[in-house]
Amino acid sequence: MTDMEKAEAPLTEPFLVAVAEAEKLIAAADFIRDPHDLAEGYDYLQGSIAAVLQLSRAHGTSHPYFVSSTGPYTKMGLDNPDTLYYHATIEPNAEYLLTGVRGSTADLSFQVLKGDYTATDVPNGDDAFDDRRLQINEDGGYQLRFGPPKENPEPNYFVLGEGASMLAVREVYGDWNAERKGSIRIERVNTIGTAPVEAGVEQLRKRYRAAGRMLLTRVHTWFNFPKWFYLNLPVNTLTEPRLTPGGLSTQYSSVGHFELEDDQALIITVPKSDAPYQGFQLGSRWYISLDYVNHQSSLNHRQAQVDPDGMIRMVVSARNPGIANWIETTGRKLGILQFRWQRTDRPITPQDGPTIELVPLDKVAERLPHYEHNRIDEAGWRERIAARQRGFAERMLG
Repeated sequence: MTDMEKAEAPLTEPFLVAVAEAEKLIAAADFIRDPHDLAEGYDYLQGSIAAVLQLSRAHGTSHPYFVSSTGPYTKMGLDNPDTLYYHATIEPNAEYLLTGVRGSTADLSFQVLKGDYTATDVPNGDDAFDDRRLQINEDGGYQLRFGPPKENPEPNYFVLGEGASMLAVREVYGDWNAERKGSIRIERVNTIGTAPVEAGVEQLRKRYRAAGRMLLTRVHTWFNFPKWFYLNLPVNTLTEPRLTPGGLSTQYSSVGHFELEDDQALIITVPKSDAPYQGFQLGSRWYISLDYVNHQSSLNHRQAQVDPDGMIRMVVSARNPGIANWIETTGRKLGILQFRWQRTDRPITPQDGPTIELVPLDKVAERLPHYEHNRIDEAGWRERIAARQRGFAERMLG
């Protein structure tokens, strides 16, 4: 080992410094009320560390491949329990071939993002669309290409906007147990059949630096996001449906935040939508989903019980009100409320949106007009949770 190599800082040092700084940010969060909140923050940090180390390795653009953007163990950005998130790193001046087979899920969508995770805003909407824009074969197979603008592009060719750096794919489930995801791969056209250059020490040093920057950006961004879009709203309320900022052109959302004591509940009533996907979830103040596998902290249009009048009535509470559409706060007094409608072909109006009422928990039964229809016993509840656990386990394989 040379004197220069001895004097050089350890390869991982910038990343370890970032981890220590991120831990300080987590511990100092102003919404921490008890050790449970702090433990959740440290768990979120561990998932974030795992995520950025993986993503920094997948950051090369010469031979892109899809990686999980966020998932059950690397949560961020109020991840939707019904969604599989993938992305690949791209460059705006190259051409990419995507080959896939459409599964049976409720929605499949594509979005091109810039380095700051905002849409590239291509004028004809090529930066955010669902698979209704594609030509799909009878067997479900499809191919699409992304690349620079060109004359007379073939069908399924989509333009990459200025600054394009990421191609995101979302596959959204309705019935976790019956629907099956599709398959997809990406190739950079001018590198097909070649091998990438192996990483050297200097490139690995840059990866660790990049991972450190990604970690701190991740923590800072999602700390602030609820403050920008949720916490300025009156507590225990929901907005009218609106197009999701920076999201898909066919996605609407209704948002809010809750603060509940153990003896309080929110009754949320919403019409069952004619949109192909309608989902509701709770999130923590870390802006991630709650445990949606072992708890019913979310419900979508296929999972929710619908009342005889066509309404879905959900009860958000810490304690079990004994109904099928109980949404569990899993011990959290503070959190996020989020509705999504996707693959829409018309505006989602205020009449399509939710109403919300804060009530004492012991008044839930008298406030639900179809309470007897809504009731569930312990065995029925355990079967609901078992169905979630099984559907999740199958969804995550392959």
